[in-house]
Amino acid sequence: MASEATVLTVDGPDGERSVRLSSPSRVLWPDLGLTKLDLARYIIDVGEAFVRANGDRPVSLQRFPEGIDGEQFFSKNPPKGAPDFVRSVMVVYPSARTHPQLVIDEPAAAVWAVQMNTVVFHPWASRAETSDFPDQLRIDLDPQPGTDFGDAVGPAIELRKVLAEAGLEAFVKTSGNRGLHVFAPIAPTHEFLEVRHAVIAAARELERRMPDRVTTAWWKEERGTRIFVDFNQANRDRTMAGAYSPRALPNAAVSTPLDWSELESADPTAFTIRTVPERLRMLGDPWADMHAHPGTLDVLLGWWQRDLDAGLGELPFPPDFPKMPGEPPRVQPSRAKKPASPA
Repeated sequence: MASEATVLTVDGPDGERSVRLSSPSRVLWPDLGLTKLDLARYIIDVGEAFVRANGDRPVSLQRFPEGIDGEQFFSKNPPKGAPDFVRSVMVVYPSARTHPQLVIDEPAAAVWAVQMNTVVFHPWASRAETSDFPDQLRIDLDPQPGTDFGDAVGPAIELRKVLAEAGLEAFVKTSGNRGLHVFAPIAPTHEFLEVRHAVIAAARELERRMPDRVTTAWWKEERGTRIFVDFNQANRDRTMAGAYSPRALPNAAVSTPLDWSELESADPTAFTIRTVPERLRMLGDPWADMHAHPGTLDVLLGWWQRDLDAGLGELPFPPDFPKMPGEPPRVQPSRAKKPASPA
């Protein structure tokens, strides 16, 4: 018996492409009954904006062969049999190992990724041909237990002011879950570690202004009911869901770019693969011109040096990263050895 399959027509740079979709009726979001075909059609509908945001970048695919409630895994390099319009680029990981990483250049490549049961797309902050040098400064505002999306809105607005003072234009999107992602386009002239230091400098400045509402504490036990400014998302090979990427959540949420004027009244649960295509048609893409005027990190790196001179040094890296110069101990505070009591 022939297997169930369908062929989708996708506009490409040189005409139409045909992308075969096997098992189109496979349910990816069980609560809503949304299928692999529904996801592929969503990607086609938002294709231009999706590629503008995520294309020409190394990207990791978060794949769910049995739907979002089943097993999942990440893939980075194109598997054997990838079509000729899907390419890869060699990148360097924190371990210093090099490896080919997938690059999406057109909507058909993203639809092909859906054919492989990709739900979430995780693009790097750098371009494919200059992968060591980010052209986006990214800050993840992550609500902690006891806080929610609404608690992240005020810090996002203040962070926009902080970045403006540093000469950077900020753009915002929902994470697709409870948080917010704030991006700023930058000239690709600094390596990842320097960009991370710029993010830390901005995060510390935001923390000074809103100490009761945000925190840069890496250890969860120290964060309290505040918004965590996740500086480690700026590290090499650390990615977040891309703009217009679906999320593996029951409501089929999408990480959605917003105009700043929308933020205070935004409901992140309203942005899904069912609603975002019409939103894009009606309102356009708030991130369409993101890279028209990239800024520099000069001011933020000046703040970083100021903080170093004041005794504020490096912050912890994730445990799977090599130990970095000047990094504090990777020991949870409550488990750190206490000094011996005097006799």
